[in-house]
Amino acid sequence: MPNRRPKLSSAPPDAAQRRAIAPVVCYPPETLPEPVHLGPATPTGPIATVLAQPRDAATFRARAGQTIRITSVDGPQVGDLNLWNAHDLSERFFSGKTRALHGTHVTTGDVLWSNLPHLRAMATITHDSLDWYGIDEYGGAVHDVIGTRCDPYTNALLNGGDQYHYCCHSNLTRALSDETGLPLHEAELHVHDVLNVFMCTGFTRDTGQYFMKASPVRPGDTLEFRAEIDLLGALSACPGGDCGAEHSSDTTPCYPLKVEVFDTAHTPRHHPPAANPYDRSHGR
Repeated sequence: MPNRRPKLSSAPPDAAQRRAIAPVVCYPPETLPEPVHLGPATPTGPIATVLAQPRDAATFRARAGQTIRITSVDGPQVGDLNLWNAHDLSERFFSGKTRALHGTHVTTGDVLWSNLPHLRAMATITHDSLDWYGIDEYGGAVHDVIGTRCDPYTNALLNGGDQYHYCCHSNLTRALSDETGLPLHEAELHVHDVLNVFMCTGFTRDTGQYFMKASPVRPGDTLEFRAEIDLLGALSACPGGDCGAEHSSDTTPCYPLKVEVFDTAHTPRHHPPAANPYDRSHGR
C-alpha cells in the first residue's frame, strides 16, 4: 500500500486541493428494487439442518424463496460462504460486485449478486442479529465481502512452503467435491471469493491493510437470507475460530456453525429474478 512505502516523489503545489476533492459513490443503489419481507423468518414446514464442523465445511441446497439461517452454536465462530446456482455452477456469488453495490460489509436488506454475465440477485439478507455492531472505532464491521478466504497457497507463500489442508478454500473444495462428485481439482475451480459470515474486519487507517479482530458473534446469533434462485451453498467453519488471532491454526478454539433451510409464508409466492437484461452484444 502507498502509506507503507517511502515517499519517493515530492508533493506538487496543489497537493492539498487534489486530496480535498469530494468522493462520488460509484454505484448509487437507489434504482435497485426495494427488498421485501425482511425480519426474522418463521418456518412453515420441515427444517433441513446441516452442521459445518470445526475446520471443515458442509453443503446445503435451497429452493428459490426458501430461507437459509446460519447460527453460531457452542462458541464464537466465523464462516466462509460460497453460493452457486444449483443447476449451473458457472453462476456463482460475486463478492466484488456485491461490495461495489452495497459496501465492504453487508447486512439486512443487502443482496448477494451473481457473477457476470448473469449479474442477478442470488440471495437477499433478511435478518442479521449483529446489525447493532455497526462500524467500530477501528473501522471494523461484520460480514465482509472484502477478504477472499484463507487458503493453503497463501499459507505456503507466507510460511516457507508449509502444507496446511484445513483452510477455508480447502474445506470448501472438499465439500463441493463430495456434494457434486467432481474430482478435487475440478471442484476447486468453482470455489470463489466468499461472504465472511460473522467475521469482523476492516482496513487499517494508517496503512490501508486488511485486518481482522475477534468477532462479536455469540451462540444464538444468526444471519438469515432468502434464496432468490435455486441455490447450492457451502459453508466452512474457519480454522481461525473467531479470527481474533490468526486464520489457519490447529490450536485456536473452533466451533460448529448450523445451517437451516426452510419454507416461510412467502415461499409459495416467490418469483426468481429474470436473467440480466444486458444483450451481450458488446458494441458489435
